[in-house]
Amino acid sequence: MKLIWTASLFIIVIFNSYSQKNLNDENKATISLEIKQMFDSFHKDITENGLESEFKYLDDSSDFFWVPPGYKETLDYDAIKNILIENSKVVNFIEFTWESIKIVPLTNEIANYSGIIKCVQVDKDLNPVTFKIIESGTLIKRKGGWKFLNGQSRIL
Repeated sequence: MKLIWTASLFIIVIFNSYSQKNLNDENKATISLEIKQMFDSFHKDITENGLESEFKYLDDSSDFFWVPPGYKETLDYDAIKNILIENSKVVNFIEFTWESIKIVPLTNEIANYSGIIKCVQVDKDLNPVTFKIIESGTLIKRKGGWKFLNGQSRIL
């Protein structure tokens, strides 16, 4: 039994390592374009529909975690969802634009990114605030498109 299990594990490892072909420049460019389009949709949805529209861009698996501004430890999906719901009650308008972004495709389904985001936010009392966020993370491609798997954000 151990021999069958070991042999099966060995075959799976070998198969997976060969099935993850190295990405060529064309694949990397295609993946980067898909991710930039996802970020454009993400930012547009937030501007038009508020913070709760972020939910459809977060990977709701148990692998998800994030370190939001002001936090020192990772938070799971449910904690981030609760923060977004609470913040949506005090934010009247929010707009994000990338000042810089770097996307690094690792496989056809996983990519890292980092960059600086300019944020314009207006609270319920119509007080505007402009600030910048430095962000980095990992994206994963799911059936519904690219999702945030993990990352961290800090206000500059």
